[in-house]
Amino acid sequence: MIINFFKYQGTGNDFVIIDARKLKYDFSNTDVAKLCNRKFGIGSDGLILIKDHKDVDFEMQFYNPDGTMSFCGNGSRCAVLFCFHNGLCRKKSTFLTNDGFHTAEIMDTENVRINILSPIKVNQFENGDFQTNTGSPHYVRFVKDLVNFDFLEECKSIRYNNSYKKEGINVNMVVDNESEIEMRTYERGVENETLSCGSGVTAAALSFAFLKNKESSINVRTKGGVLKVDFSLQNGHFEEVYLTGPAQYVYRGEFDL
Repeated sequence: MIINFFKYQGTGNDFVIIDARKLKYDFSNTDVAKLCNRKFGIGSDGLILIKDHKDVDFEMQFYNPDGTMSFCGNGSRCAVLFCFHNGLCRKKSTFLTNDGFHTAEIMDTENVRINILSPIKVNQFENGDFQTNTGSPHYVRFVKDLVNFDFLEECKSIRYNNSYKKEGINVNMVVDNESEIEMRTYERGVENETLSCGSGVTAAALSFAFLKNKESSINVRTKGGVLKVDFSLQNGHFEEVYLTGPAQYVYRGEFDL
């Protein structure tokens, strides 16, 4: 079966997007893995299916490369841009994804903003690390630098410990650069580092705000670029949370599934 696909990326987080509104086919975990495989498939950090929805502009279903479903911040921003490019929504839109209904806005020629469902609570452990859920579960650790340690091994030791091995958790290492924070993310479902993670960026920014008692927007630098997280802190919870950053169409093609 020949599948038409589109490739989009948001700060280096890349996705295969398929317009599935008229496609009568159920993608298996094997199909998803094949499409996302960088050696034998198209290659991406996840698969996005676009579908019709009677109450909002569109529905997007996000799949990690291992076939598991979750919320994806950068994937959502790319899906919004795809739908705008293809006449499925206007600059301001609403959509349904894995964790619920979201609003979105295309800010200019390259930046897309989405809301992150709130309220969000940040929990701090005795060792100083943080855990929160920004649509997907995240573990956040602040470190002195992002280079002089074995990133993958340290992340895996958290991802696969007894607390998280079954359900999985995304792991973020973060550096405080005063004017902004810088980070790297190990994503569950990808089971590797990605150039950027929207929900991880949000988790890191809110953890930083919790730690420093900040109540304004925070810029977050990833390997793939810079994103901005806006929020308000109300009664110990974060409300009105927004993720903004660049998204881009890369190319389109056909794939024999």
